[in-house]
Amino acid sequence: MHPWQSIKTHQPPEGSLTAPEGSHGCVIALLAAAAKGKTAAFQETTVGCPGGKAGLGFAPLKPGFMSDFLSTGNDARPGMRYKETPALADDYIHSLPHTPPPEWLVFQPLDQVAETVNPLAVVFLVSADQLSGLITLANYDRPTQDNVKVLFGAGCVQSILYSLCQEEAGGDTCYLGLTDPSARLHIPPELLSFSLPYHRFLELEGKVEESFLTTETWKRICHRISRKL
Repeated sequence: MHPWQSIKTHQPPEGSLTAPEGSHGCVIALLAAAAKGKTAAFQETTVGCPGGKAGLGFAPLKPGFMSDFLSTGNDARPGMRYKETPALADDYIHSLPHTPPPEWLVFQPLDQVAETVNPLAVVFLVSADQLSGLITLANYDRPTQDNVKVLFGAGCVQSILYSLCQEEAGGDTCYLGLTDPSARLHIPPELLSFSLPYHRFLELEGKVEESFLTTETWKRICHRISRKL
């Protein structure tokens, strides 16, 4: 799987995959395409899902309908039952960070991003072995042991919004994501996401050669990973 970067821009790269306007499909399907080497681009009019709009920073979730939908539902529509009550769903909605909405949000493989572009976050879709390496590296140069967090949220909130906001705030927190059952329908069952702000990615990239990633232990794990690819 290719790591990919999220980028705010006024114009997506030529040939980008986009959803049709008013699309109500899950954005995770196109994000998975970016992990396979494609470039995917979104604007507000191509994201019909309210959770997707929030997860990509286009518009915040609004209490009311979404509070019912995330929890118990109502007479018109059953709920997803991800929160026990509408009040707990409200707490989640109010807890979400905000980012200035982009005109376009682009997801592009790391090795295809132009040097003139300013990425905001890097996202990996990873197996358990790969995740173990990334989590260990994220704690390698810190005195604290909670530098990777798992927060409840829609798949796009977990894998994108939290890291976008960390980069814009100058934070270093990394996030494990795609634990959202609805998002999991659009990715292979063995994968989760690991996302981090771009400046933190550059810091960790500079630590690789001095870290456990050069040891015999990790080489054995790498061999196991390569046999499954």
